[in-house]
Amino acid sequence: MTTVEIKKDLRQILSEKRYEHTLGVEYTAACLAMRYGADMEKAKLAGLLHDCAKQLSTEDKLAYCEQYGLSVSEYEARNPELLHAKLGALFAKIRYGVDDPEILSAITWHTTGKPEMTLLDKILYIADFIEPNRDQAKNLPQVRKMAFDDIDDCLYRILEDSIVYLNGRNITVDPMTQITYESYKAIRKNQK
Repeated sequence: MTTVEIKKDLRQILSEKRYEHTLGVEYTAACLAMRYGADMEKAKLAGLLHDCAKQLSTEDKLAYCEQYGLSVSEYEARNPELLHAKLGALFAKIRYGVDDPEILSAITWHTTGKPEMTLLDKILYIADFIEPNRDQAKNLPQVRKMAFDDIDDCLYRILEDSIVYLNGRNITVDPMTQITYESYKAIRKNQK
């Protein structure tokens, strides 16, 4: 599918607010790709498709995971909204014809992160957090600046702020987010 065809399809399946967010992530991912010398077209496509499964019902998310043999962790079963990331990668492949493993990885990990993220993984994770339509996150102006100064510092800051936010509200942190945070925390400690 062409970008125009993908956008036309997404406009039909996403809410207006989610579609605007998607365009914001596409734009921000392209900007970050330019800044860090990543493939801009891959970043734009990952940004465009990152939430393509977001609007599925809980029942549909679970049914698609079962149908396509995608594993569902205990945490994901209790929080099925997280399944949109791995389903987004699946839909990018089967619905939109994307077979690039870098793009599919970035979509898969854009919500929780993972240890040893690629540059494109980091770009999409950060773009999803800082895109222009976002306005609720703590420290957003500083995080946006960090995104263009040092991508690794920015990634760590988003992970740390997310952990603090969730813990402060007695919300259980997704195990993969915790593992990702601990991984990047160890890297930072070893660099000092």
